[in-house]
Amino acid sequence: MSVVFDRPYEFVPPHRGDWWPSFIQFFRIVDYYLRRKEGVVSHECRGLEHFRQSLDRGDGILLAPNHCRYADPLVLGWPARDVGVHVFAMASWHLFNKSRFDSFAIQKMGAFSINREGTDRQSLETAIDILATASRPLILFPEGTTNRTNDVLKPLLDGVSFVARSAARRRAKAGDGAVVMHPIAIKYLCTSDFEPWADLQLSQMEQRFCWQNRPGLSILERTKRVAEGFLSLKEIEYIGTSQAGSLTERQQRLIEFSLEKVESRLGIKPAVEDEPRARIRVIRSEIASRYFDAAGDPGEQRHLELDAEAADLGRELLSYPDSYLKPESATDTRVVETIQRLQEFHFGKADVSIPLHVVIEFGEAIDVPAKKGSRDGGDPIMIELRDRLSSMIEALSKEARPIST
Repeated sequence: MSVVFDRPYEFVPPHRGDWWPSFIQFFRIVDYYLRRKEGVVSHECRGLEHFRQSLDRGDGILLAPNHCRYADPLVLGWPARDVGVHVFAMASWHLFNKSRFDSFAIQKMGAFSINREGTDRQSLETAIDILATASRPLILFPEGTTNRTNDVLKPLLDGVSFVARSAARRRAKAGDGAVVMHPIAIKYLCTSDFEPWADLQLSQMEQRFCWQNRPGLSILERTKRVAEGFLSLKEIEYIGTSQAGSLTERQQRLIEFSLEKVESRLGIKPAVEDEPRARIRVIRSEIASRYFDAAGDPGEQRHLELDAEAADLGRELLSYPDSYLKPESATDTRVVETIQRLQEFHFGKADVSIPLHVVIEFGEAIDVPAKKGSRDGGDPIMIELRDRLSSMIEALSKEARPIST
């Protein structure tokens, strides 16, 4: 949950010194953290020559990766270490509120906060200044939040274009050079046979449903069965009873029911054309703006917390693509992702004991023009970024092992 309820938002600026990020890189603290906390045991960087070319030219560099796991910002420390640079990164404010150590470490590595539940001009101005001065490469995740689905790119946010073009105008006016954007595809791969791990995790979840072991079911069938079981529980929680219909129909119905109920309670009237992700952003922003105003009303604050949980449910359900676990396209990594996503959402923590290898592939630079983008048909640089990222992710998805049914 990215809505922080313990205190109002305060901008966290980036640490601009070199000593701490150099210390972290030299002693490979990121390697230890990723291995222990995320199960990422090895990495491979591809296309670093594209990154080096932009560095050699002195460009303002925006790094635009897909965002499928919480590990993504840290794995980008590996290519930075390989080319000998430090980076800045925009990070959701809730990450600075997990613990004092996490907040300290994230900031010292160059991260600064963004309030995703409202307009954060200070964060945007910081991002523009970093690019305009080309002080360090800047990481912005164009999907905004964690997608949780490695092989599918969700809609990109226009704010990335706003930051990049604003910086390009400043650099052009000062005669300082160009701003470029590098698409980066991140892909996690299993390093060993996933079935023993998956069998153990599924058995534990099946026991929570008091289900008996049914010989003959494949790992894929069991994964879909457990996912459907959790969907039924959420239908009962929100609607009152388990629903009929296909999984897709039931997901859409539950998303609509939960969002409509919250919107009605908060007095939000979405436009007819608003898709669920846009509605969720509006809901979360409204909750964040109301919560501290209701400090003297614990009942209302509890209602707002439940509203945030409903919005989170909608966002979670949107991260299950229809075709992701179809027999003809299912892979070991897709099953692992699905199991870990279910664990994280329903139990608060995913099992990370399965070792993962991450591929970090840099694409060629996309030149960012100083002029504003067209409003008709979409921003050309965002369309190019989306197409390039989608193509790179699709190619990398083929490196995962298909599974038998």
